[in-house]
Amino acid sequence: MASHTRSLMFWRDLTPLPTPMVQPTASSPHILIIGGGVTGLSNAWTLLDKGYHVTVVSKEWATYGSEQRLTSQIAGALWEYPPAVCGQHTDKISLAKSKKWCMVAYDIWRAIADQPELGKKAGVKMCPSDFYFPERIDHDSFQRGKMEEIMESGVVGFRRGTHLIQERRVDPKEGGVDAYEIQAPVIDTDTGMKFLMELVQSKGCKLVTDEITQDLIDIEDELLAQYDADVIINCTGLAGNVLAGDSSCYPIRGGLIRVVNDGKDFPKVTAGLTISADAAYDNEIVFIVPRSDNVLILGGITEAHEWDLDLTLDSPIIARMRERCEKFLPDLRNARLDPDYPLAQGLRPFRSKNIRVEREQRTNPASGRRSKVVHNYGHGGAGWSLSFGCAGDVLKLVQVALKEKVALPSPRAEQQQQKLQVPMLVHDFSSSTETLEVISDVDDDNSIAPPAQQQQQQHKLSGMQLGGVDGKKKKSSSGGGGGGSGIFSRLRRPSRKNLQVPMSMAAYSSSSETVDMMSDDGSQVLIGGGGVEIPIRLRISISTENLHAHM
Repeated sequence: MASHTRSLMFWRDLTPLPTPMVQPTASSPHILIIGGGVTGLSNAWTLLDKGYHVTVVSKEWATYGSEQRLTSQIAGALWEYPPAVCGQHTDKISLAKSKKWCMVAYDIWRAIADQPELGKKAGVKMCPSDFYFPERIDHDSFQRGKMEEIMESGVVGFRRGTHLIQERRVDPKEGGVDAYEIQAPVIDTDTGMKFLMELVQSKGCKLVTDEITQDLIDIEDELLAQYDADVIINCTGLAGNVLAGDSSCYPIRGGLIRVVNDGKDFPKVTAGLTISADAAYDNEIVFIVPRSDNVLILGGITEAHEWDLDLTLDSPIIARMRERCEKFLPDLRNARLDPDYPLAQGLRPFRSKNIRVEREQRTNPASGRRSKVVHNYGHGGAGWSLSFGCAGDVLKLVQVALKEKVALPSPRAEQQQQKLQVPMLVHDFSSSTETLEVISDVDDDNSIAPPAQQQQQQHKLSGMQLGGVDGKKKKSSSGGGGGGSGIFSRLRRPSRKNLQVPMSMAAYSSSSETVDMMSDDGSQVLIGGGGVEIPIRLRISISTENLHAHM
């Protein structure tokens, strides 16, 4: 998969700079994100750099003491190519999407790690990641296929051979008969979460502490009004069972032992070492990963549908987990526990169907329109590995949601009570003589007619300077004035003689004297907005031999 196909790329779409790549304006859309883990914050970063206003609401945030931490902090956070070692998301839909998402995240985390100062600040570094197998990979069609995909994916540092068993001091009796290695991003999650929180705040994100405990479809309008938001993104993990009415959400409890990895008690471990669940002990994983300069995490366990966080170092399943790791890597028998935080446990947010990155399918019961909620949850143990990949798809869903028309409440009543005023400004074009025609496509039976009450009312604006070379706003000859803050879309590669640009969608504000237009492709336009929306078609006809387009 070539990097140019990635939905998000570092420096092209995201920067670690403290200001957004695209500065939002007062009229820029406002996105409300629910959930303050890695999924919510990576979505916030993406949207902020695209010029949106963003608020993140979460019932809790990352903490750094000995108390219970967020699931995003407990995660192993060693990047993995799907399916992950906990062996869950194996259905075709999840796998196909996850393979795309994980490579987007791989490239971005790697780009961060490749800049030493930034990597240290973000807690990200590239780490050898070794996978061990009890039989030759060539004899297992699934594992062979996965390995071949990894080799073709753009992942760096691939090497294979039994020499990895000796090189990493793994017990040959426990390490299997085959192994391969890649270079993968690994994140110190405490540092990583702190970095993400500080970065999005510096870019203008508001963080609000609050707990939402109802199905979002039932309180959607209330939340949109409360936060003055245009779209809601649900990044709440296991809370999807309530906030999305999704009974397929369930936890897989995990636990990790943290030991000191300073090189004093055993040779310092510098590589991630893994036996996947399907090759190990009834879903009890061997998972050894350097967490930071001096901490090594030992795992792991996968207990489905277990909600309690009551594990201790003396729990039988934790004792067995440590014993497995010590058999696999005998040096660990001398390991000392991290005195500040010896045991981490959390609930991986799984979904029995697949990872959910999509629009809410239910209709808003209050308005009867399509919901403005976008879901991004159910990542299981792969939140860090899929983070930016999912964020790229969520961005597209948000853009679509923002362009959709809003249902018209009582259009005839609105027509009688309100009078539409539509002064227009056009930017990015200059010409000596022009004619602008606005032709309505409004249906007689269910829409508001333009001011002249005609099906096809034409407003010709002649002699109007369409944007200026100096970029200043020009006054329209239509009598509406040019003092508004309207923004017409940029028209790409126009003809010098006959420029005809159909625009298919618009929203008028009867209480405002300004018109905003936006377009991604030159064919869709959105005129905003006090909530009253009329479908129209704009045809711009410019007769000149000297048209200059300023792109």
